[in-house]
Amino acid sequence: MEADWHNRALQQMDIDKIRSVRLQFTDILGHLKNVSIPVQQCKKAFREGIWFDGSSIEGFARIDESDMFLVPDPATYTIIPWTLKDAREARFLCNVMDCSGKPFEGDPRSVLIKALEDTRGSGYEFFTGPEMEFWLFEKSAAQPMALFHDRGGYFDLSPADHGVEIRRGIILALEKMGYSIEASHHEVSCGQHEISFRYGHALATADRITTFKYVARTIAMQSGVIASFIAKPKAGINGNAMHVHASLYRNGRNAFFDPDAPHEVSGTALMFIGGLLLHAKGLCRIANPTINSYKRLTPGYEAPCNASWSLADRSALVRVPAARGNGTRIELRNPDAMCNPYLLLAGILAAGMDGIRRGILPPESTGGNGYDHPRSQNEGACTDVLPGDLEEAQECLLADRLLCDTLGVQVVEGLTRIAAMECEAFRTAVHPWELRRYFQAA
Repeated sequence: MEADWHNRALQQMDIDKIRSVRLQFTDILGHLKNVSIPVQQCKKAFREGIWFDGSSIEGFARIDESDMFLVPDPATYTIIPWTLKDAREARFLCNVMDCSGKPFEGDPRSVLIKALEDTRGSGYEFFTGPEMEFWLFEKSAAQPMALFHDRGGYFDLSPADHGVEIRRGIILALEKMGYSIEASHHEVSCGQHEISFRYGHALATADRITTFKYVARTIAMQSGVIASFIAKPKAGINGNAMHVHASLYRNGRNAFFDPDAPHEVSGTALMFIGGLLLHAKGLCRIANPTINSYKRLTPGYEAPCNASWSLADRSALVRVPAARGNGTRIELRNPDAMCNPYLLLAGILAAGMDGIRRGILPPESTGGNGYDHPRSQNEGACTDVLPGDLEEAQECLLADRLLCDTLGVQVVEGLTRIAAMECEAFRTAVHPWELRRYFQAA
């Protein structure tokens, strides 16, 4: 069966007149890496893999265990649409293998694959869909983060929305790569945009998120602007999120829908929510991976601060959108697009399945606006406050045995080291705010 997939991919590359191939994968931060090979080497790549030095990749192996190889996933084949016809390139996303030929435990894609296999053993399939928000900034060598590309607002159109053509270019490139786009629009803040694509199997979703960021940055660069996924580039505005919609299917039916249950939300869905709330604090380290991420998780800007859930309240951590039937799903609202999507979806799935296996029901849902309540006294809801910074989130992850087991020792050690380095660098940096406040103080 595997050989058939490989042969079909090789035949398609011949039909498409591919000249070279990019083998892509992510480090634990979610940064896309790649090596380019001539198309003639693809048969070898499928059969033997392409070897590389893992010790040079963030969060991967130590220097004495650095030999690894990439195995392309033929299901991820696509033509890179902006390459020239006479030098056409394709790409495959890859799984990383250690020198013994086993999946490398520090490979984020392999972490998600393992989590999905464990869930499949329980009879469930995990489906997800993200809302991809991003910024467009004017290109400026002096201060790239200060110059928003436009002054538009939510659902604005041109001339207020200067990003229409860039969004269209991103969408056209994604469609050529096999995406089904559902919607695109200007978001609330200046220079902020959103493109949403079709709901799908979790592994395909993570692959698409990784590809989306690559495409958005490339098309923006070709238009002379910068696409960024930073969570909060400026105080006093809505931050940048990557809300994740998710549901479980069993025997081809949505396990989150029950027409006879209150609000038609099944017990399975409620227990999945219960698991998410139980593991919410540790999950923040994966969903919100940077120091800047926690500048977004503050009251008043449609970002959650407490581990609560709701049928309507957009300030809740977990929301159940109004759609029912096959559209019944939960929406996790704290993630931002700086995260590694493979690790994030693996963590969401592990937390939700833990809720199902242990029968954890969530507390009463919140109503109205969660910001109307003190952060630690949100009436009728789980009172756990989400971590306030990266250091606290890292401590919460280390205290969560389930999430640590899901990620594996290699990933957890890498995340711990990165968090320590980031927090120390931030602690010792001199911020412009400090200069403005104290430079001429007595």
